Parts: sequence; structure tokens; C-alpha cells
Amino acid sequence: MALVGCGSAVPVASVTNQQLSERVDTSDAWIRSRTGIAARRVSGPGEPLSHLATRAAAAALEHAGWRAEEVDLILLATSSPDDLFGTAPLVQGNLGAIQAVAFDLTAACSGFLFALITAGQYIAGGSVRRALVIGADQLSRWVDWDDRSTCVLFGDGAGAVAVEACAPQQSGLLGFRMRSDGTRNSCLTLAQTTHQEPLLGDLTTQRGGFAPIQMNGQEVYKFAVREVPAILSELLEATGTRADQLDWLLLHQANQRILDAVAERFAVPSEQVLSNLAHYGNTSAATIPLMLDEAVRDGRVRPGHLLASSGFGAGLSWGAALLRWSGPGV
Repeated sequence: MALVGCGSAVPVASVTNQQLSERVDTSDAWIRSRTGIAARRVSGPGEPLSHLATRAAAAALEHAGWRAEEVDLILLATSSPDDLFGTAPLVQGNLGAIQAVAFDLTAACSGFLFALITAGQYIAGGSVRRALVIGADQLSRWVDWDDRSTCVLFGDGAGAVAVEACAPQQSGLLGFRMRSDGTRNSCLTLAQTTHQEPLLGDLTTQRGGFAPIQMNGQEVYKFAVREVPAILSELLEATGTRADQLDWLLLHQANQRILDAVAERFAVPSEQVLSNLAHYGNTSAATIPLMLDEAVRDGRVRPGHLLASSGFGAGLSWGAALLRWSGPGV
């Protein structure tokens, strides 16, 4: 599977730390020192998730030089769909990708990496030749904007990568690992509410809905700084890759301190750690493809570059992939 195109899209509105401090008891210095975040994008009217995902996917199509009808598969990694029955088919219709099967994949902040690996398996099996893998989330819908422990962290965005079948020696997915630990699920949740309503006699029914995001930040941080280096070490060893052979470290953009800790573990110089966290915050499934698209288009990531990537978050889930960029440069 070769990675041959990318695209991204973000909402128009940007909310700075200073603006947030007008609503909750926080400050720019407090947020920056603990997370590295300075601002985040927040979707407004007329900016549903499907529109962001469609824009990102259309940009990836153009970058790859594909026509929409040449796509066989569309995977949308999201935890905040417009429709709980699935938003990927709507994106497929928006694009005019009439030959593609489309479905959602939910794995929170690990979602894009899990979806990319899934697309790789379809391609390796021969049933798919070309696929669009999209990571998109609008967690601004699901945060409690009066809870300073979570509202400062999350933002909205979308990113997409175009992948296609290729000769083994040209593969852009050189290895991967995936993990889940449901015993720690309670550390980060966007759980259903449990409001019951009368139905018939003594019988009640549950009204659908979700509570705001709840997170044990300390436990999630400890999880990430322990598990991400471990799974990356396992992957590098399995693929016979040394850390000094990497061109870039491309991690889920959750917290700058996590990025710095992983880079230090592998002695990767800070200038080789891709980060746009300051401008967008944690966009969940969108962070990795959003960052990749930015780095490709500004000329940092070039054809042939080797990237070690890791996604991690709710579930708890985490994974790693060794990637080689094959698409066009600037």
C-alpha cells in the first residue's frame, strides 16, 4: 500500500486560550505550560462533520490525481458523526465516489491509524485497489465548556490520505502494531446518558443522548508516556529499523509534553517531531492526517521519507505504524 495523496480541512473559527479565559478560570500561560495548546478550531453553523471530511477527502483526491469514481473504499474514522448510523456514506455521496463502499470506524484518537491499517489489509487482500482514509472529529460538540480540565484540550478538524495498491518494495505501510485495554476504559469516555422515560405501564425506555467528555487526565498522560514508547520500540525492532533512520516522528497531537517525552526516549531531535498542536489542539482522529498534510504541503515531508507514527486514546486504545511517504511533494 502506497501513501500517494493527502488533504485536510478545519473550521473557520479559532478560539484562543485568552478567549477561553473569559469563560472559565484559566489562562494562556496555564494552558500552554501544561499542554502546548494556544488555540483550537471550533465548528460553527453550516460546518457539519460531513463537510469537513468531504473537503479533506476532496483535497486528498486532487493531490493524488485521482477521479472520485476510481475510489473503491472510504473509511471515516470518527467518534462524532453527524449521524450515528454512519457519516462515511454521506461523504461518499458528496464526493461522487459512486464505486466506493463507505463506512465509519470508531476508535477515538487511535481511529485514523486503525483505519489506515484496516485499509492496508483490504488492499493486501486484493479486494481494494484505491482507498480514502479520513480522520475527522468535532469534539467541540461534546465538551463541557465550563470544565476547564477538558474544554481547553479539544478542537475540530479533518484530514485524509489516499492510498493505493503497489509493488511490495514500494509499500508505504512497513509495519504496524495495535492494542486495546478495556479495563482502563473509564479513564476517557463520551458515555451515553441514562435518562429513562415511561413507555407502557411499569415499562420504561431510555432516551438517547450522551454526557460530555470525561477524562482522568493524569492517568491518560501516564498511559501515553508509558505505552507509546513501548509499542514504537516493539515496532522498530520488528521491522529492523533504528530510531536514527527515521525522518519524522508523527504522533497523535494530544499534549506537547507527551510528544517531547517520546522523542526523548528515542533521542529524536525536536526538529524532527511534527507538531501543530499549538494551533489546533487535540482533534482526535484528525490529528495525524491533519499534521501529515501540513508537513507535506510545506515541504518538510518529502517522497521517500520514513515516519514512525502512533495514535493513542480512549478505549483505551493505542497503535503504531511505520510509514513511508510516496506521494507528491510541494
